[in-house]
Amino acid sequence: MRDCLNHRAGFDRVLMTVAATFLTVSASSALAQDQARSSAAELAIEAAIPRPEPANVPPPTASDIKLDATATVQDSAKEPAKEPVKAEAAPAPDKVETKPSDVATTPATEAPKSETAKTEPATTEPAKSEPAKADTATTAPAAPAAPATAAAPAAEPVKAASSVPAADQPVADKLKDIIGAKTSRHFDRKNERAAIEKFYGARDFAPVWTQAGSLTAAAKGVIARLKDAASDGLNPADYPVPDFAAATTPDALADAELKLTASMFDYARQAQSGRMHWSQVSADILYPEHPVDPSEVLAKVTTAADASAALDSYNPPQKLYKELKAKLAELRGQGSGPVIEIADGPALKYTPAGKKQAEIVVEDPRVPQLRSKLGITENASDTRYDATVAEAVRKFQNSAEIKATGILDDKTVKALNTPKRDKQIDTVLVNMERWRWLPRDLGVPSLGDAYVILNIPDYTLKVMQRGQPVWTTRVVTGKPGQHATPLLTETMKYITVNPTWNVPPSIVYNEYLPALQQDPTVLQRMGLKLEQNRDGSVHISQPPGEANALGRIRFNFPNKFLVYQHDTPDKNLFAKEDRAFSHGCMRVQNPDQYASVLLNIAMPNEKYTPERVRSMYGKSEIDLKFPTPIPVNITYQTAFVDDAGKLQFRKDVYGRDSTMINILKNSRGKDLENIVAHSQPSYSRPATTLPSGVAVANNGGGFGSSGPNFFERLFGAPTPPPAPVGRRPQRVFTR
Repeated sequence: MRDCLNHRAGFDRVLMTVAATFLTVSASSALAQDQARSSAAELAIEAAIPRPEPANVPPPTASDIKLDATATVQDSAKEPAKEPVKAEAAPAPDKVETKPSDVATTPATEAPKSETAKTEPATTEPAKSEPAKADTATTAPAAPAAPATAAAPAAEPVKAASSVPAADQPVADKLKDIIGAKTSRHFDRKNERAAIEKFYGARDFAPVWTQAGSLTAAAKGVIARLKDAASDGLNPADYPVPDFAAATTPDALADAELKLTASMFDYARQAQSGRMHWSQVSADILYPEHPVDPSEVLAKVTTAADASAALDSYNPPQKLYKELKAKLAELRGQGSGPVIEIADGPALKYTPAGKKQAEIVVEDPRVPQLRSKLGITENASDTRYDATVAEAVRKFQNSAEIKATGILDDKTVKALNTPKRDKQIDTVLVNMERWRWLPRDLGVPSLGDAYVILNIPDYTLKVMQRGQPVWTTRVVTGKPGQHATPLLTETMKYITVNPTWNVPPSIVYNEYLPALQQDPTVLQRMGLKLEQNRDGSVHISQPPGEANALGRIRFNFPNKFLVYQHDTPDKNLFAKEDRAFSHGCMRVQNPDQYASVLLNIAMPNEKYTPERVRSMYGKSEIDLKFPTPIPVNITYQTAFVDDAGKLQFRKDVYGRDSTMINILKNSRGKDLENIVAHSQPSYSRPATTLPSGVAVANNGGGFGSSGPNFFERLFGAPTPPPAPVGRRPQRVFTR
């Protein structure tokens, strides 16, 4: 019986095991189906929610996935009556897929609690467990949201609306293509190409000279100025104006746009600096450069209320230039009425009264025309060939390079008539050109725009202040040829009273040393002192004094040509009509008055007078420095308008006019604006063997090759060289 029971019990255990296995398999199958259904539901939800585009961004970190710390789960197996236990926040795994469904269903690393929460939903409080699931689901997908924003720039950027009118857009596109090609078809200067790129780029390459194919007011003003270039002594052919009327396509309009801009650049540049660079004319010209800025030209002209006036402003502003412009118009018959012709006839001569004869004045019906031709307004209808008419004829003859007799003969009549007018026009043109070389501001504003201007062909010097001449004197200038006075602009920094004459090397080696070969005592008799330095070079000087070649005063404006203005003991030359006699420096007729005028401008509180200046005459050099240097402008005006408004002509003493006229008539193109390199003045003093019998002041004890050069001896050095033992310094500075 027991055995049967035992067998029965064993059978029951087998049945229970089979049943348990069946239940386990069934439960597992049901759970799997539930999970599959859950996954299908989530997939359906996922399909209904828009997902961001995939992006190569880092996966979310633990800080991106935050579980709800307030969610609690009951432990139904052990303590069903206890308070819910707070769920522990699970750390995020190392790698998490960015799909929202995966983030929502991935269990935390603490499997028992997470599994209990999922496999026994009945024991979980819905009000607390749902927030935990929702927090996890909404926080985790937030990480991919950022990549969606970051991926936006990958799309095509939205282009800003163009400021170019629709009608001008095709032309703007063509301009952009042409300018972007960086070719030199229109602009061969680098600064002009850069200005074009900047200007048109800033306006989206919209044309500035046309609007919807029609000329703008600015374009009309520029074209008018270019076509009137001849009135300023320029050649209109150098500034071609494109035919906008024939430009009917965007390509043609863009090409015309740039051509007009290029012509405007050329006009502004040549109006301001000249058609030819001064170095093209001679090596003894040196004026400061004042080039135009193409960007400034574009901005100024295109924004001006009057584009023509804005472009015209690049011409010289000086009064003398504007007066020449007006006279040029008269010479061309643009405002002076018909051309006046002087008829042929007998020679007319005026004879002044003498000790033994009375004044002889002849009459002739041609004299009124002659008066009008020569600009004599007094007694315009008078038929007498008197002293006034004879003097005007003499001045004309001198300017026309005819022997100045004051007699109206056939040669003079021929020169006065029309053929001569062509030469006068050419003379005015080259004088206007030379005005372009000069600085726009001749004076210094702090001194009432004071400056000195010297006219070589007229042999006069003027001190100007506030636009008016305050003092004028006669001067002697350099002889034609290698001793011509240079044209320059510099600043006078000081005046030297009782100057030492340091003889220029050119005079020493070309004149004095050859003279010593003939007469070893010639320098002693002239009052000159010869020094021979250790390197064998020679320096010759003349101590201060009444007989000094520089007189009593020297006016210093340091320059590379080593020229200056000074007094002279030879006063008789100032009485001559032509006064080109010096070695290049300028001799002033009344230096004491000149000095007092300049000193009163530079130091008005000092109250200098000519008498005070003369009281400084003596044996020692005295330098009077200007607190503010005064500009000095050395000019070459063979044509100018005098104070009475009459056009004056002077002899082309250095041939500068003929050189410039020849260049302008026989050369074309922008090559004339190029700088020509010339050899620089040499201050070298080669070693010399002196003939016997020559008195040497220092007997070889002078400076060596490292001593002061001629420039330093003349104008002083920043630091004066030390005087050798036993020798006194040559200069005394009074500051």
